[in-house]
Amino acid sequence: MTSAADLDALLAIDPPRARLWDNDPGLYWATLDGATWGLDNPVAALSLPALRHNIADIAARAGGVPIRVASKSLRVRPIIDALVRLDNVVGVLAYDLAEAIWLATDTGDRAGIDDVLLGYPTANRGAIGDLCANPQALQRVTLLVDSIEELDLIDSVCPPGSRDEIRIAIDLDASLRLPGVGDLGVLRSPIHTQGEAVSLASAIVARAGFRLVGVMSYEAQVAGVGNDVPGKTLENHAIRAMQGYSMRELRHRRSRIIDEIGQLADLEMVNAGGTGSIEATAKDRSVTDIAVGSGYFGGHLFDNYQHFQPAPAVGFGLAVVRKPRRDVVTCHGGGWIASGPPGVDRLPRVVWPAGLEYQDREAAGEVQTPLRGEAAIGMRVGDRVWLRHTKSGELSERINSMTLVDDDAAVGEAPTYRGEGKAFV
Repeated sequence: MTSAADLDALLAIDPPRARLWDNDPGLYWATLDGATWGLDNPVAALSLPALRHNIADIAARAGGVPIRVASKSLRVRPIIDALVRLDNVVGVLAYDLAEAIWLATDTGDRAGIDDVLLGYPTANRGAIGDLCANPQALQRVTLLVDSIEELDLIDSVCPPGSRDEIRIAIDLDASLRLPGVGDLGVLRSPIHTQGEAVSLASAIVARAGFRLVGVMSYEAQVAGVGNDVPGKTLENHAIRAMQGYSMRELRHRRSRIIDEIGQLADLEMVNAGGTGSIEATAKDRSVTDIAVGSGYFGGHLFDNYQHFQPAPAVGFGLAVVRKPRRDVVTCHGGGWIASGPPGVDRLPRVVWPAGLEYQDREAAGEVQTPLRGEAAIGMRVGDRVWLRHTKSGELSERINSMTLVDDDAAVGEAPTYRGEGKAFV
Protein backbone atom coordinates (compact mmCIF):
# COMPACT_ATOMS: atom_id res chain seq x y z
CA MET A 1 0.00 0.00 0.00
CA THR A 2 1.15 3.57 -0.69
CA SER A 3 2.54 5.39 2.37
CA ALA A 4 1.16 8.68 3.68
CA ALA A 5 4.38 10.49 2.74
CA ASP A 6 4.25 9.12 -0.79
CA LEU A 7 0.60 10.15 -1.17
CA ASP A 8 1.35 13.66 0.05
CA ALA A 9 4.18 13.93 -2.45
CA LEU A 10 2.04 12.60 -5.29
CA LEU A 11 -0.75 15.10 -4.59
CA ALA A 12 1.68 18.01 -4.23
CA ILE A 13 2.58 17.87 -7.93
CA ASP A 14 1.05 20.69 -9.96
CA PRO A 15 -2.20 19.80 -11.78
CA PRO A 16 -1.78 19.08 -15.49
CA ARG A 17 -2.39 21.81 -18.03
CA ALA A 18 -3.51 19.38 -20.71
CA ARG A 19 -6.90 17.85 -19.89
CA LEU A 20 -6.46 14.49 -21.56
CA TRP A 21 -9.85 13.28 -20.29
CA ASP A 22 -11.46 16.07 -22.33
CA ASN A 23 -9.06 16.38 -25.26
CA ASP A 24 -8.68 12.67 -25.98
CA PRO A 25 -10.92 10.55 -23.73
CA GLY A 26 -10.17 7.41 -25.70
CA LEU A 27 -6.46 7.76 -24.97
CA TYR A 28 -7.18 8.68 -21.34
CA TRP A 29 -9.11 5.46 -20.65
CA ALA A 30 -6.75 3.36 -22.76
CA THR A 31 -3.87 4.70 -20.64
CA LEU A 32 -5.63 3.66 -17.41
CA ASP A 33 -6.28 0.27 -18.97
CA GLY A 34 -2.64 -0.18 -19.91
CA ALA A 35 -1.38 0.92 -16.51
CA THR A 36 -3.55 -1.66 -14.75
CA TRP A 37 -3.45 -4.44 -17.34
CA GLY A 38 -1.77 -7.10 -15.24
CA LEU A 39 -4.23 -6.75 -12.34
CA ASP A 40 -7.20 -8.99 -11.68
CA ASN A 41 -10.66 -7.75 -12.54
CA PRO A 42 -12.70 -5.89 -11.56
CA VAL A 43 -10.14 -3.15 -11.17
CA ALA A 44 -10.63 0.45 -10.04
CA ALA A 45 -8.16 3.14 -11.05
CA LEU A 46 -7.64 6.58 -9.54
CA SER A 47 -5.94 8.96 -11.97
CA LEU A 48 -3.67 11.22 -9.93
CA PRO A 49 -3.43 13.92 -12.64
CA ALA A 50 -7.24 14.09 -12.72
CA LEU A 51 -7.42 14.14 -8.92
CA ARG A 52 -4.89 16.99 -8.80
CA HIS A 53 -7.01 18.90 -11.30
CA ASN A 54 -10.12 18.41 -9.16
CA ILE A 55 -8.31 19.44 -5.97
CA ALA A 56 -7.19 22.70 -7.60
CA ASP A 57 -10.60 23.33 -9.16
CA ILE A 58 -12.43 22.81 -5.86
CA ALA A 59 -10.07 25.20 -4.06
CA ALA A 60 -10.57 27.85 -6.75
CA ARG A 61 -14.36 27.48 -6.66
CA ALA A 62 -14.37 27.85 -2.86
CA GLY A 63 -12.61 31.20 -3.07
CA GLY A 64 -10.72 30.81 0.18
CA VAL A 65 -13.48 29.15 2.22
CA PRO A 66 -12.10 25.95 3.81
CA ILE A 67 -13.25 22.53 2.63
CA ARG A 68 -14.56 19.64 4.74
CA VAL A 69 -14.13 16.27 3.00
CA ALA A 70 -17.38 14.29 2.74
CA SER A 71 -16.19 10.75 3.41
CA LYS A 72 -19.30 8.98 2.08
CA SER A 73 -18.37 9.98 -1.46
CA LEU A 74 -14.84 8.56 -1.24
CA ARG A 75 -14.57 5.72 1.34
CA VAL A 76 -10.83 5.35 0.80
CA ARG A 77 -9.13 6.20 4.09
CA PRO A 78 -5.60 6.92 2.77
CA ILE A 79 -7.04 9.38 0.23
CA ILE A 80 -9.25 11.02 2.86
CA ASP A 81 -6.25 11.37 5.18
CA ALA A 82 -4.16 12.91 2.38
CA LEU A 83 -6.88 15.39 1.46
CA VAL A 84 -7.27 16.47 5.10
CA ARG A 85 -3.56 17.29 5.18
CA LEU A 86 -4.03 19.87 2.38
CA ASP A 87 -3.84 23.51 3.48
CA ASN A 88 -7.42 24.40 2.53
CA VAL A 89 -9.09 21.39 4.23
CA VAL A 90 -10.24 21.56 7.87
CA GLY A 91 -11.63 18.10 8.55
CA VAL A 92 -14.11 15.43 7.55
CA LEU A 93 -17.87 15.14 7.26
CA ALA A 94 -18.48 11.49 8.19
CA TYR A 95 -21.65 9.48 7.54
CA ASP A 96 -21.68 6.99 10.43
CA LEU A 97 -20.60 7.28 14.06
CA ALA A 98 -18.52 4.08 14.06
CA GLU A 99 -16.77 5.42 10.95
CA ALA A 100 -16.21 8.80 12.60
CA ILE A 101 -14.58 7.18 15.65
CA TRP A 102 -12.40 5.02 13.37
CA LEU A 103 -11.24 8.05 11.36
CA ALA A 104 -10.58 10.18 14.45
CA THR A 105 -8.62 7.70 16.57
CA ASP A 106 -4.82 7.43 16.45
CA THR A 107 -3.39 4.00 15.70
CA GLY A 108 0.15 2.67 15.65
CA ASP A 109 0.69 3.56 12.00
CA ARG A 110 -1.68 6.48 11.52
CA ALA A 111 -2.61 9.80 13.15
CA GLY A 112 -6.36 10.22 13.50
CA ILE A 113 -8.23 13.16 12.03
CA ASP A 114 -8.77 15.83 14.68
CA ASP A 115 -12.01 17.36 13.34
CA VAL A 116 -14.75 14.93 12.32
CA LEU A 117 -18.33 16.18 12.02
CA LEU A 118 -21.01 13.52 11.74
CA GLY A 119 -23.28 14.42 8.83
CA TYR A 120 -26.32 12.48 10.07
CA PRO A 121 -27.89 11.68 13.46
CA THR A 122 -27.06 8.31 14.98
CA ALA A 123 -29.13 5.66 16.73
CA ASN A 124 -26.24 3.19 17.00
CA ARG A 125 -26.10 2.44 20.73
CA GLY A 126 -22.90 0.44 20.46
CA ALA A 127 -21.09 3.26 18.69
CA ILE A 128 -22.39 5.81 21.21
CA GLY A 129 -20.95 3.66 23.98
CA ASP A 130 -17.65 3.39 22.09
CA LEU A 131 -17.52 7.18 21.71
CA CYS A 132 -18.11 7.76 25.42
CA ALA A 133 -15.30 5.30 26.24
CA ASN A 134 -12.83 6.96 23.84
CA PRO A 135 -11.44 10.25 25.28
CA GLN A 136 -9.62 11.10 22.05
CA ALA A 137 -12.72 10.63 19.89
CA LEU A 138 -14.79 12.69 22.35
CA GLN A 139 -12.45 15.61 21.68
CA ARG A 140 -12.47 15.16 17.91
CA VAL A 141 -15.95 13.94 16.88
CA THR A 142 -19.04 16.14 16.74
CA LEU A 143 -22.46 14.47 16.69
CA LEU A 144 -25.34 15.89 14.64
CA VAL A 145 -28.85 16.20 16.08
CA ASP A 146 -32.16 17.69 15.03
CA SER A 147 -34.33 16.77 18.05
CA ILE A 148 -34.31 16.39 21.82
CA GLU A 149 -35.19 12.74 21.30
CA GLU A 150 -31.74 12.13 19.87
CA LEU A 151 -30.15 13.60 23.00
CA ASP A 152 -32.37 11.35 25.12
CA LEU A 153 -31.10 8.32 23.22
CA ILE A 154 -27.48 9.31 23.85
CA ASP A 155 -28.19 9.83 27.56
CA SER A 156 -29.88 6.43 27.78
CA VAL A 157 -26.62 4.82 26.68
CA CYS A 158 -24.20 7.09 28.55
CA PRO A 159 -25.77 9.21 31.31
CA PRO A 160 -24.15 12.66 31.56
CA GLY A 161 -22.68 11.97 35.00
CA SER A 162 -20.73 9.01 33.65
CA ARG A 163 -19.03 10.66 30.68
CA ASP A 164 -17.32 13.78 29.45
CA GLU A 165 -19.20 16.35 27.40
CA ILE A 166 -20.27 15.32 23.90
CA ARG A 167 -19.78 17.81 21.09
CA ILE A 168 -23.03 18.60 19.28
CA ALA A 169 -24.01 20.33 16.02
CA ILE A 170 -27.54 21.14 14.86
CA ASP A 171 -28.77 19.92 11.48
CA LEU A 172 -30.58 22.89 9.91
CA ASP A 173 -33.00 22.10 7.09
CA ALA A 174 -31.79 23.85 3.94
CA SER A 175 -34.70 23.01 1.64
CA LEU A 176 -36.72 25.68 -0.13
CA ARG A 177 -40.35 25.83 0.99
CA LEU A 178 -42.76 27.26 -1.56
CA PRO A 179 -46.54 27.68 -1.02
CA GLY A 180 -48.46 25.17 -3.10
CA VAL A 181 -45.25 23.37 -4.09
CA GLY A 182 -43.87 22.07 -0.81
CA ASP A 183 -40.25 21.37 0.02
CA LEU A 184 -37.65 21.52 -2.75
CA GLY A 185 -34.67 19.63 -1.40
CA VAL A 186 -34.26 16.48 0.66
CA LEU A 187 -36.24 15.37 3.70
CA ARG A 188 -33.63 15.80 6.40
CA SER A 189 -34.00 17.89 9.52
CA PRO A 190 -37.30 19.17 10.98
CA ILE A 191 -35.41 22.30 12.09
CA HIS A 192 -36.19 24.88 9.42
CA THR A 193 -37.21 28.20 10.97
CA GLN A 194 -35.30 30.58 13.18
CA GLY A 195 -37.61 29.82 16.09
CA GLU A 196 -37.14 26.05 15.74
CA ALA A 197 -33.37 26.38 15.57
CA VAL A 198 -33.08 28.71 18.55
CA SER A 199 -35.41 26.53 20.62
CA LEU A 200 -33.30 23.43 20.00
CA ALA A 201 -30.06 25.33 20.59
CA SER A 202 -31.37 26.65 23.91
CA ALA A 203 -32.31 23.13 25.01
CA ILE A 204 -28.87 21.78 24.13
CA VAL A 205 -27.05 24.58 25.94
CA ALA A 206 -29.16 24.06 29.06
CA ARG A 207 -28.63 20.30 29.12
CA ALA A 208 -25.84 18.67 31.11
CA GLY A 209 -23.32 16.55 29.24
CA PHE A 210 -23.53 18.30 25.87
CA ARG A 211 -21.70 21.22 24.28
CA LEU A 212 -23.13 22.98 21.24
CA VAL A 213 -20.26 23.71 18.84
CA GLY A 214 -21.73 23.88 15.35
CA VAL A 215 -24.48 23.97 12.75
CA MET A 216 -24.66 21.97 9.54
CA SER A 217 -26.99 22.36 6.54
CA TYR A 218 -27.06 20.72 3.12
CA GLU A 219 -28.69 22.53 0.20
CA ALA A 220 -29.33 19.41 -1.89
CA GLN A 221 -31.61 21.21 -4.34
CA VAL A 222 -28.55 23.18 -5.46
CA ALA A 223 -25.59 20.93 -4.73
CA GLY A 224 -27.12 17.70 -6.04
CA VAL A 225 -29.32 18.68 -9.00
CA GLY A 226 -27.85 19.02 -12.48
CA ASN A 227 -28.80 22.21 -14.30
CA ASP A 228 -27.43 21.63 -17.79
CA VAL A 229 -28.94 18.33 -18.90
CA PRO A 230 -28.75 17.85 -22.70
CA GLY A 231 -32.10 18.20 -24.46
CA LYS A 232 -33.86 19.84 -21.49
CA THR A 233 -33.37 23.56 -22.16
CA LEU A 234 -36.55 24.84 -20.50
CA GLU A 235 -36.15 22.54 -17.49
CA ASN A 236 -32.53 23.64 -17.09
CA HIS A 237 -33.57 27.32 -17.04
CA ALA A 238 -36.24 26.56 -14.45
CA ILE A 239 -33.79 24.63 -12.26
CA ARG A 240 -31.17 27.37 -12.40
CA ALA A 241 -33.78 29.98 -11.48
CA MET A 242 -34.94 27.84 -8.55
CA GLN A 243 -31.37 27.31 -7.40
CA GLY A 244 -30.56 31.02 -7.48
CA TYR A 245 -33.70 31.91 -5.55
CA SER A 246 -33.14 29.08 -3.07
CA MET A 247 -29.59 30.17 -2.26
CA ARG A 248 -30.67 33.77 -1.69
CA GLU A 249 -33.42 32.63 0.68
CA LEU A 250 -31.08 30.24 2.49
CA ARG A 251 -28.25 32.74 2.90
CA HIS A 252 -30.63 35.19 4.53
CA ARG A 253 -32.31 32.58 6.77
CA ARG A 254 -29.10 30.80 7.73
CA SER A 255 -27.28 34.01 8.58
CA ARG A 256 -30.06 35.14 10.92
CA ILE A 257 -30.16 31.73 12.60
CA ILE A 258 -26.39 31.61 13.09
CA ASP A 259 -26.43 35.11 14.60
CA GLU A 260 -29.11 34.03 17.09
CA ILE A 261 -27.47 30.74 18.04
CA GLY A 262 -24.15 32.54 18.35
CA GLN A 263 -25.64 34.47 21.25
CA LEU A 264 -26.17 31.16 23.08
CA ALA A 265 -22.98 29.24 22.28
CA ASP A 266 -19.51 29.70 20.86
CA LEU A 267 -19.85 28.05 17.45
CA GLU A 268 -16.68 26.50 16.07
CA MET A 269 -18.13 25.45 12.73
CA VAL A 270 -20.95 26.23 10.32
CA ASN A 271 -20.77 23.58 7.62
CA ALA A 272 -22.84 23.75 4.44
CA GLY A 273 -23.00 22.96 0.76
CA GLY A 274 -21.76 20.21 -1.50
CA THR A 275 -19.83 19.68 -4.73
CA GLY A 276 -22.52 21.26 -6.91
CA SER A 277 -22.99 24.42 -4.82
CA ILE A 278 -19.45 25.44 -3.82
CA GLU A 279 -19.49 28.92 -5.39
CA ALA A 280 -22.98 29.75 -4.13
CA THR A 281 -22.32 28.45 -0.62
CA ALA A 282 -19.04 30.37 -0.42
CA LYS A 283 -20.99 33.64 -0.70
CA ASP A 284 -22.63 32.99 2.68
CA ARG A 285 -20.44 34.74 5.25
CA SER A 286 -21.94 32.70 8.08
CA VAL A 287 -20.42 29.50 6.62
CA THR A 288 -17.02 28.41 7.95
CA ASP A 289 -16.47 25.36 5.72
CA ILE A 290 -18.00 23.66 2.68
CA ALA A 291 -18.57 19.91 2.36
CA VAL A 292 -17.07 18.35 -0.78
CA GLY A 293 -16.74 14.68 -1.61
CA SER A 294 -17.84 13.56 -5.06
CA GLY A 295 -16.02 16.46 -6.70
CA TYR A 296 -12.68 14.85 -5.93
CA PHE A 297 -13.38 11.56 -7.73
CA GLY A 298 -15.74 13.02 -10.36
CA GLY A 299 -18.57 10.51 -10.71
CA HIS A 300 -20.77 11.05 -13.75
CA LEU A 301 -23.58 12.46 -11.59
CA PHE A 302 -21.84 15.81 -12.07
CA ASP A 303 -21.52 15.74 -15.85
CA ASN A 304 -24.67 17.86 -16.27
CA TYR A 305 -23.77 21.05 -14.41
CA GLN A 306 -23.37 24.38 -16.17
CA HIS A 307 -20.85 26.02 -13.86
CA PHE A 308 -18.25 23.29 -13.37
CA GLN A 309 -17.02 20.00 -14.80
CA PRO A 310 -14.92 17.70 -12.60
CA ALA A 311 -12.41 15.39 -14.22
CA PRO A 312 -13.39 11.70 -14.21
CA ALA A 313 -10.63 10.76 -11.78
CA VAL A 314 -11.99 7.30 -10.96
CA GLY A 315 -13.07 4.52 -13.30
CA PHE A 316 -13.48 0.79 -13.06
CA GLY A 317 -12.70 -1.97 -15.52
CA LEU A 318 -14.65 -5.20 -16.04
CA ALA A 319 -13.37 -8.26 -17.86
CA VAL A 320 -15.08 -9.62 -20.97
CA VAL A 321 -15.89 -13.26 -20.17
CA ARG A 322 -17.92 -14.28 -23.24
CA LYS A 323 -19.34 -13.16 -26.59
CA PRO A 324 -22.94 -14.37 -27.07
CA ARG A 325 -23.14 -12.52 -30.41
CA ARG A 326 -20.61 -11.10 -32.84
CA ASP A 327 -21.37 -7.54 -31.71
CA VAL A 328 -22.02 -8.30 -28.03
CA VAL A 329 -19.54 -8.74 -25.18
CA THR A 330 -20.56 -9.92 -21.73
CA CYS A 331 -18.66 -8.51 -18.74
CA HIS A 332 -18.38 -10.11 -15.32
CA GLY A 333 -20.22 -7.95 -12.76
CA GLY A 334 -21.25 -4.35 -13.30
CA GLY A 335 -24.60 -3.98 -11.57
CA TRP A 336 -23.30 -1.38 -9.19
CA ILE A 337 -26.31 0.89 -9.08
CA ALA A 338 -26.14 4.25 -7.30
CA SER A 339 -28.61 5.39 -4.68
CA GLY A 340 -31.43 7.80 -5.45
CA PRO A 341 -34.55 7.61 -7.65
CA PRO A 342 -34.25 4.53 -9.92
CA GLY A 343 -33.33 5.55 -13.45
CA VAL A 344 -30.78 5.27 -16.22
CA ASP A 345 -28.71 8.03 -14.61
CA ARG A 346 -28.03 5.69 -11.65
CA LEU A 347 -26.32 3.09 -13.85
CA PRO A 348 -22.55 3.06 -14.36
CA ARG A 349 -21.67 4.83 -17.61
CA VAL A 350 -19.75 2.82 -20.22
CA VAL A 351 -16.86 4.99 -21.44
CA TRP A 352 -14.32 2.73 -23.22
CA PRO A 353 -14.16 1.30 -25.81
CA ALA A 354 -16.47 3.93 -27.28
CA GLY A 355 -19.77 2.83 -28.75
CA LEU A 356 -20.79 0.05 -26.35
CA GLU A 357 -24.30 0.25 -24.93
CA TYR A 358 -26.46 -1.61 -22.41
CA GLN A 359 -29.18 -3.97 -23.53
CA ASP A 360 -32.53 -2.53 -22.42
CA ARG A 361 -33.85 -5.83 -21.13
CA GLU A 362 -30.80 -6.51 -18.97
CA ALA A 363 -28.81 -3.30 -18.35
CA ALA A 364 -26.14 -3.69 -15.64
CA GLY A 365 -26.29 -7.10 -14.01
CA GLU A 366 -25.46 -8.47 -10.59
CA VAL A 367 -23.02 -10.99 -12.08
CA GLN A 368 -22.95 -10.25 -15.81
CA THR A 369 -23.49 -7.23 -18.02
CA PRO A 370 -23.95 -7.65 -21.80
CA LEU A 371 -22.93 -4.69 -23.96
CA ARG A 372 -23.67 -4.28 -27.66
CA GLY A 373 -21.91 -2.16 -30.24
CA GLU A 374 -19.53 -2.11 -33.18
CA ALA A 375 -16.55 -1.98 -30.80
CA ALA A 376 -17.50 -5.42 -29.53
CA ILE A 377 -16.75 -7.02 -32.90
CA GLY A 378 -13.02 -6.72 -32.43
CA MET A 379 -12.97 -7.60 -28.73
CA ARG A 380 -11.93 -10.93 -27.25
CA VAL A 381 -12.49 -12.78 -24.00
CA GLY A 382 -10.13 -11.27 -21.44
CA ASP A 383 -10.33 -7.74 -22.83
CA ARG A 384 -11.60 -5.02 -20.52
CA VAL A 385 -14.43 -2.49 -20.61
CA TRP A 386 -14.16 0.72 -18.57
CA LEU A 387 -17.05 2.40 -16.80
CA ARG A 388 -17.67 5.38 -14.53
CA HIS A 389 -19.87 5.10 -11.48
CA THR A 390 -22.60 7.62 -10.69
CA LYS A 391 -21.37 8.04 -7.11
CA SER A 392 -17.81 7.00 -6.38
CA GLY A 393 -18.41 6.25 -2.70
CA GLU A 394 -20.74 3.44 -3.63
CA LEU A 395 -18.12 2.11 -6.05
CA SER A 396 -15.75 1.78 -3.09
CA GLU A 397 -18.19 -0.62 -1.43
CA ARG A 398 -17.63 -3.04 -4.36
CA ILE A 399 -13.83 -3.16 -4.52
CA ASN A 400 -11.00 -3.72 -2.07
CA SER A 401 -8.53 -1.14 -3.34
CA MET A 402 -7.94 1.61 -5.87
CA THR A 403 -4.86 1.49 -8.08
CA LEU A 404 -3.13 4.87 -8.23
CA VAL A 405 -2.13 5.80 -11.76
CA ASP A 406 0.22 8.69 -12.56
CA ASP A 407 0.56 9.46 -16.26
CA ASP A 408 0.81 5.99 -17.80
CA ALA A 409 1.98 3.87 -14.86
CA ALA A 410 0.54 2.35 -11.70
CA VAL A 411 2.43 3.98 -8.81
CA GLY A 412 0.62 2.65 -5.75
CA GLU A 413 -2.50 1.26 -4.19
CA ALA A 414 -4.99 2.58 -1.62
CA PRO A 415 -7.41 0.27 0.21
CA THR A 416 -11.09 1.16 0.34
CA TYR A 417 -13.11 0.88 3.55
CA ARG A 418 -14.13 -2.57 2.29
CA GLY A 419 -10.50 -3.49 1.76
CA GLU A 420 -9.78 -2.58 5.37
CA GLY A 421 -12.64 -4.80 6.51
CA LYS A 422 -15.03 -1.95 7.27
CA ALA A 423 -18.70 -1.74 6.28
CA PHE A 424 -20.59 0.99 8.13
CA VAL A 425 -23.91 1.24 6.27
